[in-house]
Order: sequence, then C-alpha cells, then structure tokens
Amino acid sequence: MRTVKVAISTDGELLKGVDSLVSKRVFPSRSRAIAEAVREKLQGVNRDRLARECAKLDPKYEQEMAEEGIVSDMAQWPEY
Repeated sequence: MRTVKVAISTDGELLKGVDSLVSKRVFPSRSRAIAEAVREKLQGVNRDRLARECAKLDPKYEQEMAEEGIVSDMAQWPEY
C-alpha cells in the first residue's frame, strides 16, 4: 500500500513515549509507531461497532430466519 505523508500535532509527553519505543527498537521509526497505533485504534473502533450492531440482533429471530432459508434451500439440493 502506498504511504502518504501527514503532519500531526501531539503533546510532548506522548512524543517522548513514542521516541522511547523507537530508541528501544520496538519500532523502526516514529512514523511506523504512530501508524501502528492508529491502525490498532481503528481496528478496535471497528470491533466495538460490530459488537454494538450484533447486540441489536434478536438471536431467536436470526435463528428462525436462518432455518427458514435452509429449509427452502434443502428442497433444491441433490440427494446423495
């Protein structure tokens, strides 16, 4: 994937923490450390969103819908 350069502003303590990880060779650069942090945060947000959406589902209704679909599909399946 092509990388794009962006400028960010952050507080000094946060940057010290990033620099500490870079100096310990946890990350090869500030850019990589920040990109990984953003990636992990986005994944977490997406997982949380998926969990919230799944929580809205009615398990009984979803099971009934799945079984209804299987029953109608089974009539079209070849016998073995």
